[in-house]
Amino acid sequence: MSATPVARSTRIVAVLAVVVLFCAGQGPASAADGVGDPYFPKAGNPGYDVRHYAVGVRYRPATGLLTGTTTLRLRAKKRLTRFNLDLLLDARGVSVEGTRARFSQTRHELTVRPSRVVRRGRVVDVRVTYQGRPRRVRYGGETPFVRTRTGAIVVGQPQAAAWWFPSNDHPSDKARFDIALTVPRGYQAISNGALTSRRRHDGLTTFRWSADSPMATYLAFAAFGRYDLRRGVTASGRHYLYAFEHRLGGAGDAARRSVRKTGRVTDWLARTWGRYPFGQIGGVVPAVNLGFALENQTRPVYGKDMFAFGPWTSVVVHEMAHQWFGDKVAIRRWQHIWLNEGFATYSEWLWTHDRGGRSPQREFLTTYRSFERSNPFWDLRIGDPGPRRLFDDAVYVRGAMTLQALRNRIGRHDFFTVARRWVHRNADGLGSTRELKRLAERVSGQQLDRLFRNWLFSGEKPAPTRVNGF
Repeated sequence: MSATPVARSTRIVAVLAVVVLFCAGQGPASAADGVGDPYFPKAGNPGYDVRHYAVGVRYRPATGLLTGTTTLRLRAKKRLTRFNLDLLLDARGVSVEGTRARFSQTRHELTVRPSRVVRRGRVVDVRVTYQGRPRRVRYGGETPFVRTRTGAIVVGQPQAAAWWFPSNDHPSDKARFDIALTVPRGYQAISNGALTSRRRHDGLTTFRWSADSPMATYLAFAAFGRYDLRRGVTASGRHYLYAFEHRLGGAGDAARRSVRKTGRVTDWLARTWGRYPFGQIGGVVPAVNLGFALENQTRPVYGKDMFAFGPWTSVVVHEMAHQWFGDKVAIRRWQHIWLNEGFATYSEWLWTHDRGGRSPQREFLTTYRSFERSNPFWDLRIGDPGPRRLFDDAVYVRGAMTLQALRNRIGRHDFFTVARRWVHRNADGLGSTRELKRLAERVSGQQLDRLFRNWLFSGEKPAPTRVNGF
């Protein structure tokens, strides 16, 4: 995620509101409440892994009504007499392996009771039909389903899925997606991955999208409205799709000039971090001020306010860098968010230097010297910032500083070896701070406890020593 400092601060307030209610849930948290993330005790479900989502929704812009049928293919990790899905819309029916199942709902949870126990290790299809007006659904004081000038978009972090499809809503449970979006004729509907078909029927158009690489649920998005679509293949052979909503106003030209650099940016990132992880690239700019951009897999979404002051290539660098760090490798728990934002911000530093600007080392030293030891910039333990400060500026900037300190400590060659192995040799596509530290120690042959502790967990300004990467 990226935003201007003011917009990011606004976003933090909104996230805080969600966190308060999400953590409070429906009573005391227990192991059965979620996957065990202390920041979001109600997020996800520990009893199963989702292998695939087949999401099918119809959206009516005139009324805001969304109707959907989603089928989840899941594998039971234990014997299941019941299990939960995250859903904020009204469920109308549930079946497991084609047999009707009993279900109940609370504010955020859909509890499914299959007619037969699902044995450990068994793979089953769970089909849910549902409907609602997600723009009216506020959970913790906000909704990631927002109206745009010609339609609506659902996009957000740390959660957005529950507003439009039932899910195991935590990044630790990644799955493949096929998404079918139906809108009135004359509208477009955009999502992740490849556009596999577009079919007109009964005054409607159905757009089918396929994301064949595993994806975290919060990275799935849907945009409905009147868009200018640009499809093609870059000089390096990457398939792209750019979407610009009509009525972008003064931000339109800057948005187009910026997002159309995605191919060039992606090629540069691939030379830096290794091959691009997915088959598609692109970007979506809805006609609404979101206050942020988000790294939706294969196709980031940029609020039009990201371009209010002109072209901004760095935000494209940031969100596309997340395709490696955050999308290809997701975080096991939300406390490790610095891994996503630190690498994305550091990619911006590298891009600036490659274009003749200040080097990452100069950025590192200048930032370090700019903040006195007593400055609150150093107070936050960014390795475990707490749910209220997930998107604090320090997570981004000090995350990048931590990476430069690591590079100084172990050397350029070993640093880039670590980063590339982190992405391309990661068997489950998940990571944590401890895992990155262990990888860096294996590659470099150095013991890095103090460097990681002092930069991520001390809450103090690291001393300018060799141990700390100076």
